[in-house]
Amino acid sequence: MKKARLITQFIIIVPFISLLIIGCKKETSDSGLSPSQEEDVVTISSQSEIESEFVFNDVFDNVIGVNTEVGVGGTGVFERSASGLIQGGRETNTDSIPTCVTLTVTRLNAPALFPVRIIIDFGGGCAGKDGHTRSGKIVTTYTGRITVPGKSASTTFEGFKLDSISIQGMHTITNTTATGSIQRQFTVDIDARLTRPAGDYSQWVSRRIITQTEGNGTPDISFDDVFSIAGSAHGKVKRGNDFYSWHSQIMEPLLKRLSCRWVSQGILKVWRESLSNSSQWTATLNYGDGTCDYSANLTINGATRTVILPR
Repeated sequence: MKKARLITQFIIIVPFISLLIIGCKKETSDSGLSPSQEEDVVTISSQSEIESEFVFNDVFDNVIGVNTEVGVGGTGVFERSASGLIQGGRETNTDSIPTCVTLTVTRLNAPALFPVRIIIDFGGGCAGKDGHTRSGKIVTTYTGRITVPGKSASTTFEGFKLDSISIQGMHTITNTTATGSIQRQFTVDIDARLTRPAGDYSQWVSRRIITQTEGNGTPDISFDDVFSIAGSAHGKVKRGNDFYSWHSQIMEPLLKRLSCRWVSQGILKVWRESLSNSSQWTATLNYGDGTCDYSANLTINGATRTVILPR
């Protein structure tokens, strides 16, 4: 079970980046850091990792959730209730579009269906059922329906914010399902910045291998989809006058259900770039036993704390 010593507001949107060029900021020296400083560094790096995971899981859900022509439909801000929608193995209603969202669909080689560019426009602010407010645009070009092997969805952002965080960069989903496999697989490459008005920032470069372990037999239904996530990342964080680089590695696959907002199982390690992943200052994040909740255990130097995930 998840242990106590609750850190309130641990991950309520970490202070993130301005558009300063990262190379202009010199990394804080790793020599002579006290134990408390080492703990602060790996805690900040873990915050960055967790927040980035949350933000880009949200992007993934929105990109595949637009409709069943380009994805699976009904995920992210397009989420529908699981009851009353299934008949004969298919969802019977049209794909849901929140009233505060505008979709623009452009056939780039008309009259061919693909490639197609879809802009999800949240305008000046669109409050979702999940309690988060999104603004600006998510712009995605699909080479085909993302459930088909070899097809991809490449996303950029125009003035896009999740709550107060500005998101910039590139997010690419590629269907890398092996020939003959009954389990769909996606490779997700991310090179992005997350910015907050205060001037602190984070940059996340990540590759995730996402394998669908449940729901493969119902490709037009999203509610029963379950994914196993593997991969690694590295990032940079500026906090005040300090600047750190870090690495992360998924040690046990993360479990993500499209019916749950949070990663609910799996183990991730985070460590400062200049240290090894066997250092006592490596953070181990345990997302739990599969229960859909917004807490996880963070262990640093033998001490375990319960942390609150973004919600």
